[in-house]
Amino acid sequence: MNFFVKNINKITVLLICFLASKTQAQLGFCNGNSGDPIVEETFGTGTTNGPQLPAGTTTYNFTTGAPDDGDYTISSSTAYFDWHDISDHTPNDTNGKSLIVNADFTAGEFYRTTISGLCENTSYEFSSWLINLLPSSGCGGGGIPINVRFEIWDNTDTNPLASGDTGDIFASATPIWQEYGLVFQTLPSQTSIILKMINNGVGGCGNDLAIDDIVFKTCGDFITITDNLYSTNVSICEDQTPFSTVLIANPDFSIYTTHVYQWQESTDGINWSDIPGETNQTFATPALINSTYYRVKVAEDAINLSNPLCNSLSEVFEIIIVPKPNSPVSNGDVINCDNETQPVSVTVPNDVIVNWYDAANGGNLLLQNNTSFQPNTAGVYYAEAVSNVANCISDFRTAVTIDFYQSPFVFDEDLTFCENEQITLFSNVVNVTYSWNTGEITSEITVDAPGIYTVEVTNSNDCSSIKTITLTQIDAPIIDNINSEGFSIIVTTLNSGDFEYSLNGILYQLSNTFLAVEGGKYTVYVRERNGCGIVTQDILHFVIPIFFTPNGDNKNDSFDLKGIEYFSTSEVFIFDRYGKLLKSSKNSRFAWDGTFNNNPLPTSDYWYVIKIDGTEFRGHFTLKR
Repeated sequence: MNFFVKNINKITVLLICFLASKTQAQLGFCNGNSGDPIVEETFGTGTTNGPQLPAGTTTYNFTTGAPDDGDYTISSSTAYFDWHDISDHTPNDTNGKSLIVNADFTAGEFYRTTISGLCENTSYEFSSWLINLLPSSGCGGGGIPINVRFEIWDNTDTNPLASGDTGDIFASATPIWQEYGLVFQTLPSQTSIILKMINNGVGGCGNDLAIDDIVFKTCGDFITITDNLYSTNVSICEDQTPFSTVLIANPDFSIYTTHVYQWQESTDGINWSDIPGETNQTFATPALINSTYYRVKVAEDAINLSNPLCNSLSEVFEIIIVPKPNSPVSNGDVINCDNETQPVSVTVPNDVIVNWYDAANGGNLLLQNNTSFQPNTAGVYYAEAVSNVANCISDFRTAVTIDFYQSPFVFDEDLTFCENEQITLFSNVVNVTYSWNTGEITSEITVDAPGIYTVEVTNSNDCSSIKTITLTQIDAPIIDNINSEGFSIIVTTLNSGDFEYSLNGILYQLSNTFLAVEGGKYTVYVRERNGCGIVTQDILHFVIPIFFTPNGDNKNDSFDLKGIEYFSTSEVFIFDRYGKLLKSSKNSRFAWDGTFNNNPLPTSDYWYVIKIDGTEFRGHFTLKR
């Protein structure tokens, strides 16, 4: 088995933690600070399978091909059978390998190894990554889940130190590496342990797994470092240097009962060195002018402190010296027309913000945290750079000027014109250039169609304004029909508009209905009230009275069919109730005074038959005395 020691500079505190114990414990991770990995098995890299595990590591059979039940291989590929085809878990590996296991038909131990070089009475964390290689569709969706038990024993293989089961890990649609761990404590005079992996399931369709990144680390207290203001890091602007502070190591006593310390420093957070003589819980930094990182090694006794296999590391305290940012770089002075909104702006790096002022020094803060500024008045404005970290301020503010030129003054118009006429549209602006949306470049244009017309006018400062003219056409009236209904004349038009109506061309009304109009020949006038046209049409208005009163008062004294004489042909017949013909007329004006043979007829209903241009009207009317 190819075990090796690797140094890792900073360990992230893992998820759920349980205290180490001299007896068995559940799966979990160190809840304190871990040291660098002291043992790490990644199973190597390469495109050929193997090498075979050392004798005594497993009872399974090694194969360089597809592993059947009870077989294993070490490979950079898991593309066997219908399994997930995934890469190993080790970060940044090229053709990284993992241990691939196809469970035996009988549950039991399939992996063991001895870990040596440990420290006595010391807490450690074991962890490993596992994955179920079977997709959820495998085995008809009923594949056997993987279930692994981890056990840590003393080197005599008689005293269990910790153990825990993963529980069933079921097949999944996508491959998911999962990490499992144990915390344990070595016994007095004990410097090695035995790691066992036991398959709780049985072989068959499923229970196929891969293992990678078996790691052992020391497990100590969770240790933070704070300064006397309880900060866990400090960022200082360079103009506040040299800077010094007192750092305090704060163990949580979750693992260790006693503590010895060794402070370390680094200029890059990667390479660390011990600080001679700094072995107390507190540490006073020197006067710093450059960024520096500090941490502390911690163990329960001085002997273990110097052994990387026996100590743990605190969190890192960063003292960052932030340089002053350079002044913002101007993107240029701005000249705006008064109808434009181009702001002044500057450029700074991503980790710098900009504040705007009205003076080169002091003055009023106008806008915060924006690389551009839109003032309402012309003048000089000043951009100050401030670093996101430590709020370092640039030595100088950058001046940017903005001026405003007046744009041509225009006003929009809503205009109308009459149908079949032309209208001249005016820009109403002088000493400018013109650009109409019709393509013309004169100050005025003549058009004969409705629509929206625009003209862009530009002055000598290259400032432009756009005038919009909405032109609406007013149509002349078009008579659709004129109906004679009783004593009324009703006019309808094919189009709508602001129309008025007349029967003599002199007196007009807004209503299209003329009431109480005696029969006769008339000319109907319809005109548009804005002067956009007038139309006329003649009508023969024929009225048949429903009664008359021949009493000599000059009101309704006769049954008078006014206007009948204007028709091409006409016939009128008047009868009494017995059908006796009393009066008749042909192609002439007709009026009956209610007599027969010069004798007045009595009050009664009388009947008529009227024929006009081939149309016959029949009815009755009343004679009242």
